[in-house]
Amino acid sequence: MHELSIAMSILDVAGEEAERLNAKVIAIRLKLGPLSGVVKEALLSAYDLARENSLLPDARLEIEETPLVVFCPVCKSDQRPPSIQHLCCPTCGAPTPDVIGGRELEVVGLEIVDDDANTDR
Repeated sequence: MHELSIAMSILDVAGEEAERLNAKVIAIRLKLGPLSGVVKEALLSAYDLARENSLLPDARLEIEETPLVVFCPVCKSDQRPPSIQHLCCPTCGAPTPDVIGGRELEVVGLEIVDDDANTDR
């Protein structure tokens, strides 16, 4: 299960930033696309396991699922295909190999509390 190594990496990145800021991480915000190769439920499960032995045992993982978006060369616009198996324009049916969104697997934010002032940032 590669989700465990991904969860550990997410915790490492957040932990380094918390240490740099001298802050406590309350939540980690992640964007996850359908073409990322990561299963949301498996990542959440792996994250719960990984955080037990980390420097951030209380930090939540909040996942925002991003949609699959392609550019249709016929319609000349961004479109959402019907599925990841059928990369075609839902409007005109043309094949749409130009994927412009849906591969995301990125930490986009941290909710932290300053350890010194004990205030939200």
